[in-house]
Amino acid sequence: MMSYIARRLLYLIPLLLAISLLVFLMIRLIPGDPAQIKLGEKGTEEDLKRMREELGLDKPLHIQYWRYLKRLLKGDLGRSIRTNNKVTNEIKTSFPATIELTVLSMIIASIIGIFLGVISAVKQYTWIDNLSMVGALVGISMPVFWIGMMLMLIFSWKLGWFPISGRINLEANLDIITQFYLIDSIITGNWVAFKSTLSHLILPAITLATIPVAMIARMTRSTTLDVLNKDYVRTARAKGLKERVVIWKHVFKNSLIPVVTIIGLQFGSFLGGAVLTETVFARAGVGRLLINGITGRDFAVMQGAVLVIATFFILLNLIVDILYAYLNPKIRYS
Repeated sequence: MMSYIARRLLYLIPLLLAISLLVFLMIRLIPGDPAQIKLGEKGTEEDLKRMREELGLDKPLHIQYWRYLKRLLKGDLGRSIRTNNKVTNEIKTSFPATIELTVLSMIIASIIGIFLGVISAVKQYTWIDNLSMVGALVGISMPVFWIGMMLMLIFSWKLGWFPISGRINLEANLDIITQFYLIDSIITGNWVAFKSTLSHLILPAITLATIPVAMIARMTRSTTLDVLNKDYVRTARAKGLKERVVIWKHVFKNSLIPVVTIIGLQFGSFLGGAVLTETVFARAGVGRLLINGITGRDFAVMQGAVLVIATFFILLNLIVDILYAYLNPKIRYS
């Protein structure tokens, strides 16, 4: 197993190089001149020429990429055109907000999705099964941004139960240590900040979890129905075991492998879905950072954000593969 993990980590190097090249080239195809955007409409041709030289945009693409790659190997993602801050620092500040959102969303989606899927399979063709699957179909069909606006309209504007936007109330006075506000509030014992951070997280997390809940529920139902027809399940029932023991001990674990795949892939896609969710709820995460980079033609920010998201997604796939071996001892990686 350790040799397999080591090989997969080594494969990251050429894979990330390919991703960096692809992102570099695709971003250059986006219409708009970063130098023009930075100078504004009053910039003269001489100003534009000088700015392009400062940004390195006057060089051929292969030279620009080589310079970018040399900085990247040193851990330098460049500087933002808009703020002149290091992109590494901006990602360090914004990425924890996205991680908090995606982790809570994944927890919500996994618990609800697996529960609904198992119940639907056990109660096949009953009203519970029909209602769950209709709900799953509706959940897949609704756009994330629309769900977010509806939740905001009902629970923030009408009922006033949750805040509309942001990560935390200003009066919470949280001492920032790790940039993960939930962890920082626990470390410092600031329970007012913890409550405020959690209340700001709930609506975005539910919004982001809606589509994955539906997909996980449908996959769990399908795999559970398949396992329910296996011989060892019939044997367990013939021995007189209680139905809940049969379901949770013999059926549940053996039906999880395809579900783990869906959960792993959805967790990675959460980073992409967070772009819309963070924009709707005005959360200062990496998704919103990426949107600001796109609208401002900020090449360094776009490249850095996409590369971090891609790396995270690849590592998640590795974790999913490792979980396979844990869930099914028959699976071995050479």
